[in-house]
Amino acid sequence: MRARRPGCVLAGLVLGLSAGVPDALAQRLVTRGLATTTIENLYPCPVKLGNYRPSPVGTITAEDGTVLTVPADTAFQTGPKFADLFNQCTKVTPDKLSDVKPETVPIVEIDPDGEVITGYLIADNYFELYVNGKLVGVDPIPYTPFNSVIVRFRAKRPYTYALKLVDWEDKLGLGMERNQGNDWHAGDGGAVARFSDGTVTDASWKAQSFYIAPLARPEDVLERGNIHETAQLGRVYPGAKVPDCRERCFAVHYPIPANWTAVGFDESGWPAAFEFTDAEVGVDHLPAYTRYPEAFQGAHWIWSYNLVFDNLVLARKTVR
Repeated sequence: MRARRPGCVLAGLVLGLSAGVPDALAQRLVTRGLATTTIENLYPCPVKLGNYRPSPVGTITAEDGTVLTVPADTAFQTGPKFADLFNQCTKVTPDKLSDVKPETVPIVEIDPDGEVITGYLIADNYFELYVNGKLVGVDPIPYTPFNSVIVRFRAKRPYTYALKLVDWEDKLGLGMERNQGNDWHAGDGGAVARFSDGTVTDASWKAQSFYIAPLARPEDVLERGNIHETAQLGRVYPGAKVPDCRERCFAVHYPIPANWTAVGFDESGWPAAFEFTDAEVGVDHLPAYTRYPEAFQGAHWIWSYNLVFDNLVLARKTVR
């Protein structure tokens, strides 16, 4: 999330199920090259802004025939949109948090006898929030300009938060975007949230990556325990090394569990979320975040292992 950032014919790699191959390696899907665009733009911003970018969607086919949606399969077109905290496209840009009236935000009912929870969220770029498997809301802007939201829901403890986090892309299927004249820049992600029940995003969450790109070769992703590791590529800017393969780059995908938002889903095999600093995420210039420090006080920016190369991340936390 940086100011410098304005998000087929395949030669897939078949990975066999031979003895000694870890389950994660056997399940990984590998694609190569650009996806086919199926939607040119999910969200036309009604305001002319220099930092606005269209949000395309595409499909790409792995060598085993699996058709994947990139950058992610989302509920943007059907799900309820979050209320705006800061959104230049809707001209909701309060100067300070005391100007905001969260009590006017509709309450999503999870449990009728539960407590009302208020939360503030922002991510690079897109996010969906589920509570106990119910979709509470989706990010109103899939790509940029960067926006932040308010959410209110009623739930009874224990309950489980589940976040779908997507670093959007211009080069569909390759995890790359335009940046200061470079059409082949690998974007970086990040998400931060704080809720009135005391929950904040930090390493107590579980977070796993499901789409990793751009890669010069699929072997650059190593399954070390439950972590999809890409340490040799660098995990944050400026140290991250983006390959020069461009349209020939590979991507590694992992199947998303069908019930990953459910209360009973077992995420114990996922790694703990990794915390990142404001400087690593590059958010010092974003009014959607910096204008409201009280809204995010105590929360940390989180992502999966690699802030740059991990493009689709699922995160969960249970509140007891």
